Amino acid sequence: MILSDFLPIFIQIVLAIGMGVGILVASHIFGQRATRGKIKDSPYECGMSSEVSGTNRYSVKFYVTAMLFILFDIDVVFLIPWVLTHRELSFAGVSVLGPMLFFTFVLAAGLIYELKSGALEWEK
Repeated sequence: MILSDFLPIFIQIVLAIGMGVGILVASHIFGQRATRGKIKDSPYECGMSSEVSGTNRYSVKFYVTAMLFILFDIDVVFLIPWVLTHRELSFAGVSVLGPMLFFTFVLAAGLIYELKSGALEWEK
């Protein structure tokens, strides 16, 4: 084992540590400082003080909609690699359309069920 074989690994470790330390130093140098009359570590966005308290509650419908979005988004993300990996089979004459149509049918049936049950309606 020659030291030059591990040189790229050592360079990557040094760059990772250097970047981490650099970000911490830059944050300390350029970061926001507490001034007189303001509460230290108060939440802000875009440099403006918040006008509402942080105790507002979200409706359960918001979380249901978010979970449904994630569910259908992940299912659609599986369609692209599936098409790319089975492209050669379609050129060889093997039918791969059936399983994909079944998968899409299950997605559509789930979406129709959610629409019929009212899970996507904000106000009832």
